Amino acid sequence: MNLHPFDAAMALQPQPDGSCTGSTSPAYWNMLGPYGGITAAIALQAVLQHPDRLGDPIALTVNYAAPMAAGAFQAHAVAVRTNRSTQHWTVTLSHQDAEGATQVSTTATVVTAVRRDTWSTNDALMPEAPAPDTLARAIRPNQPVAWLQRYEVRPISGGIPSRWDGQGEHSLSQLWMRDDPPRPLDFTSLAALADLFFPRIWLRRATMVPVGTVSLTVYFHADAAHLAASGSGYLLGQARGQGFRNGFFDHSGLLWNQQGLLLATTHQIVYYKA
Repeated sequence: MNLHPFDAAMALQPQPDGSCTGSTSPAYWNMLGPYGGITAAIALQAVLQHPDRLGDPIALTVNYAAPMAAGAFQAHAVAVRTNRSTQHWTVTLSHQDAEGATQVSTTATVVTAVRRDTWSTNDALMPEAPAPDTLARAIRPNQPVAWLQRYEVRPISGGIPSRWDGQGEHSLSQLWMRDDPPRPLDFTSLAALADLFFPRIWLRRATMVPVGTVSLTVYFHADAAHLAASGSGYLLGQARGQGFRNGFFDHSGLLWNQQGLLLATTHQIVYYKA
């Protein structure tokens, strides 16, 4: 049975020193390196498969120091503090350059926790939206941006501008999204989906300027049972920029399942070249 492309990209082999190794996936390649969401998912996977891991993830922050090089990489996850119900991790992704020197491409922190049954509610309610099957699927471009082929996106509002005329008015987007081919949701795929929103500055300016994510954070509001109940259905994503200034902008995003449960929120800061 063939592995789903996402599961193939998540394959990590444990090493005697406690690290693990893997190889970048051409299926999730971006312009200069892997799609940022798959890099975030790999960092999280290094923690999730660690034998000392306690609980499920509640927070993930990924800092992109440089693009990951194509080919083999090492992921090193270290539990720096374990409390009774929470655990704090640092993760480093690195590769060997042509001279054999270790080059760090990504650093991350992960917080895991043993969740308890408590009073719960959503203040961030899912907006009303047409059903996914009533909306046209976004056109997927050809290579070399291979990772866009790995996701099904059905925009509701705030799609990629049809005219790059510098006349953008807002940065709010809403869309349905899921893996392509469909795949049952888990924490790693949710982390990757949290980075699916195209750069907010493209919508706000209606100008396609060079961009690159510097740091991304995902907060997980769902437990493993919530993700299992979401199955391989669509997620409703909403993203909006906050501030665009001096070469950097940030955006926040929210992801709900089709039942209206808020699964994750995300925030990132992005470099842009005016």
